[in-house]
Amino acid sequence: MNPVIEAVVAALILVGAFFLLVGALGLARLPNMMSRLHGPTKATTLGIGSLLIASIVYFTATRGSFSVHELLITLFLFLTAPVSAQMLAKAHLLRSREEQSRLPATGRPADWATLAKGTDDAL
Repeated sequence: MNPVIEAVVAALILVGAFFLLVGALGLARLPNMMSRLHGPTKATTLGIGSLLIASIVYFTATRGSFSVHELLITLFLFLTAPVSAQMLAKAHLLRSREEQSRLPATGRPADWATLAKGTDDAL
């Protein structure tokens, strides 16, 4: 295999491993749930994306044909991680009265978690 391709794959693997490490440390070390959301949704998404792109480059270079599987996994990951983080954050805001009291006013009848104040139909 071409040494340039090997260097690109190695660099992508190292970048991916770094972001995965940072994401795991953030998940383990950050103080509260809202802060801990950033570890898996930001850093580890970039880490896994980098590893998948390294896989695309490697197998395209060695087999000579492009595989769509890794590309589809990467796209699915980049589409679903922010949505799941948004849903977890909204659920946390609905469940935690303490968190709701610390948020600034929205200036609208609905709160940050889209339910009106004073309603008890929250989770």
